[in-house]
Amino acid sequence: MPNLLVNGERLKDTIEAFADFGRTDQNGVTRLSLSEEDVKVRGYFRACCEQLGMTVQMDDLGTMVATLAGEEPGPPVVIGSHLDTVKKGGRFDGVLGVIAGLEIVRTLVEQGIKPRLPVTVMNFTNEEGARFEPSMMASGVLAGKFDKAAMLNKQDAAGITFGEALASSGYAGEAAHRITEAAAYLELHIEQGPVLEKEQLSIGLVDCVVGMVCYEIEVTGESDHAGTTPMDMRKDALFAATDLITELRVRLGALDSGLVYTMGRMNVYPSIHTVIPNRVVFTVEARHKDMEVVREVEAILQSLPAGLEGCGVQRSKLWGRDTVWFDPGVCALVEQAAHTLGYSSKIMASGAGHDAQFVAGFLPSAMVFVPSVNGKSHCEEELTSYEDCEKGVNVLLTAVLALLSSEVGSPLSST
Repeated sequence: MPNLLVNGERLKDTIEAFADFGRTDQNGVTRLSLSEEDVKVRGYFRACCEQLGMTVQMDDLGTMVATLAGEEPGPPVVIGSHLDTVKKGGRFDGVLGVIAGLEIVRTLVEQGIKPRLPVTVMNFTNEEGARFEPSMMASGVLAGKFDKAAMLNKQDAAGITFGEALASSGYAGEAAHRITEAAAYLELHIEQGPVLEKEQLSIGLVDCVVGMVCYEIEVTGESDHAGTTPMDMRKDALFAATDLITELRVRLGALDSGLVYTMGRMNVYPSIHTVIPNRVVFTVEARHKDMEVVREVEAILQSLPAGLEGCGVQRSKLWGRDTVWFDPGVCALVEQAAHTLGYSSKIMASGAGHDAQFVAGFLPSAMVFVPSVNGKSHCEEELTSYEDCEKGVNVLLTAVLALLSSEVGSPLSST
């Protein structure tokens, strides 16, 4: 029996139709959470779902839950991601995962397949955190990671709270509509990195979202005149900071080839070209799937000297997270789906955060990546070929059909 596949031309048209909501002059998308563009695309998504006979409900954080009824009651097979973007983002980040669910349901309906269990497609509110911080807000509340009241009070740059924007959007729903159980949760996403394209692979089989840690390092010296102070009499905070960064690059680089680390923010004071810097603050962020490696990073950061070149050195941990491992049973079904379809693939970790990492705390979950051209994402140049998009959706469709034909709970396991 041939494999059931989605309609590739329709998938392409659907991707472009969703991109029309907030499309930029450079063919990117700006669709901040609960903005006018986001409200409009939500309406379009809702209409598409209702045309298929799905019921569409909203939970109390505005997350959309669209469900195609099954022949039997029971936990649904859930496919989801998000429709919001960063400012001047791309056409694929997040939205591809929602469209994947929509296209899977379209395929089932047009083939006259009544699923044994319900099939649910979700659009999580404010995944990006580009308008209201933090990112992954709605899934974080759902997983108990964030306090709902605190999230409702988060403000955007104009002073509008998340709660106010949610109420005015018309998409505020009820806590009773939260997803709390499922046969499985599946999320398709662009890789947002260069690995799959470099290795000429079609599918990334994501087994985890890596753990990470972020520290802030503060170096304090003394400001003096840049022209009159001899070099051997200076307490230059920037020179000391750059020496620390050089040392960290050597020590962190020797830990593990899979470790990635970034000094992404640096502030120099007083930032005047005629004044020796008296204070430098910079961040060190590191990510790895093995938490023992992350702990080694922390040990190195904690071992930095208290003083260097006459300057004081302090460090403070801003935040961290443990590696989130996806459900082995669901991952095995997804891997088998890729093999059944003959698509090249590899098991890989996600270095970026996704709603799935929170959902995995209470639902058996897995993720699938498709290649990003030149590794670009969160920019207007973001691109994934329509062929690769189609392959990713087909993997999810094949996995969904396997889930619908298996007994719930076997071979799946939840935490």
